[in-house]
Amino acid sequence: MAIDYAAAAAKYRDDIIADLSTLVAIDSERDVEHATPEAPLGPGPARALATMLKIAQRDQFTTADVEHVAGRVELGAGDEILGLLAHLDVVPAGPGWTRTPFQTTIEGNRIYGRGTADDKGPGIAAYYALKVIRDLNLPLHKRVHLIYGTDEESEWYGMTRYMATQENPTLGFSPDAEFPIINGEKGIADFQISLHHVAARPATTTLQGFTAGIRDNMVPVTATATLTGTIPDNLQSQATAFDQQNDTHTAFTPVNNGVTITLTGRGAHSSIPAGGINAGTYLAAFIQTQGLQLDPAGAQYLGVITDFLHAETNGARLNIALTDQKMGPLTASPDIFHFEQDGPQTILVNIRYPHGTDAEAIRDTMESTIGSDLVDVDIHGRVEEPHYVPASDPLVQTLLAVYTDHTGLPGQEGIVGGGTYGRMLKRGVAFGAQMPGAPEVMHMPDEYITIDDIMRAVAIYADAIVRLAQ
Repeated sequence: MAIDYAAAAAKYRDDIIADLSTLVAIDSERDVEHATPEAPLGPGPARALATMLKIAQRDQFTTADVEHVAGRVELGAGDEILGLLAHLDVVPAGPGWTRTPFQTTIEGNRIYGRGTADDKGPGIAAYYALKVIRDLNLPLHKRVHLIYGTDEESEWYGMTRYMATQENPTLGFSPDAEFPIINGEKGIADFQISLHHVAARPATTTLQGFTAGIRDNMVPVTATATLTGTIPDNLQSQATAFDQQNDTHTAFTPVNNGVTITLTGRGAHSSIPAGGINAGTYLAAFIQTQGLQLDPAGAQYLGVITDFLHAETNGARLNIALTDQKMGPLTASPDIFHFEQDGPQTILVNIRYPHGTDAEAIRDTMESTIGSDLVDVDIHGRVEEPHYVPASDPLVQTLLAVYTDHTGLPGQEGIVGGGTYGRMLKRGVAFGAQMPGAPEVMHMPDEYITIDDIMRAVAIYADAIVRLAQ
């Protein structure tokens, strides 16, 4: 007799929304500046983890808290471990919201709030999949560990500590991407371009400051520059024409002997930067079109942006463009900009790269292309190498079969620039919960998940767990 996973999941609809709302209400952005021994990654991530584990304890599941940076919910028995790897941290809310980011707002079929799609909603769906399996008393011949990390959007310290101190799953999936499956992920690395300071010389206009971006995996929505000295009288009319041509919005605020310019573009996940309008590069381009006699440092900084980074996402002008037949093209997204006359003058570029290169080769080429006399380029933070599980692997084949059985849609392998916890397992993939063709809302203002999608995910995950745990 076929198991009606959807009907079993439907009984929990209200509970799922309530528990998701509880988690969304927690601003769980990584915040090590306020770390304590009880909250090593900051109060928000620790609170989100404790809340999720309390939900599982309420429902009589066995749980484990690993150093307050990761945790798990357990079900089943056996020699092997099937891992489900989700995360409870979020990116900053950022500008542009029309709803309250840390409060769920339900409008029709949509649940709005930061983390609803990435990754609290799918993480709750995976949890309720365990409840459905237990309710139906379905046999599991592997241990199932639903593992939650708390800084997937930054350093992955929590999940790294988990893997270093706990028994690791032998296979698994991360509910942190899209269906039908993501069995390949590009390499990921950040590169910081630091401009050498140059000698001052007389100039009619000075770039006093330039900032954009709040996270290395988010295309910046807004950028701000302050100019002093000679400011063209027609600057505002020039901005109006620029905005009309580029779908941006520019505003001006007078300051002592100058003006502050704020340009608003469109955000996007850094794995798909072409979907955004990068406020940092567009503001640099706007200033450059004004024919100003800029100070040397300001001219050099804006020149690097417009010459090598603006209106291009494949790294061609940096000489790092590369396309792999299976993994597709390299993408480059400049995400954090910081300029001070007497301080840092940096640009952080997030690069997603396929097989065929590595972070050191990219760094070397970027520095030599821009000019080692002008800049230093450094690898910033951790590097994630490309990850691929063959389409022929039974893990991939099983998950694709589950997806097709529940949706009636064909399943095929998928490779993306995004990075998920799935890559932490040799036989690890990402699996849902976003449906094919859905709008890209992760890391965006007014992020949401649909109720239909989260309920479908519960049923799909329950069936997948049962099949994989045989």
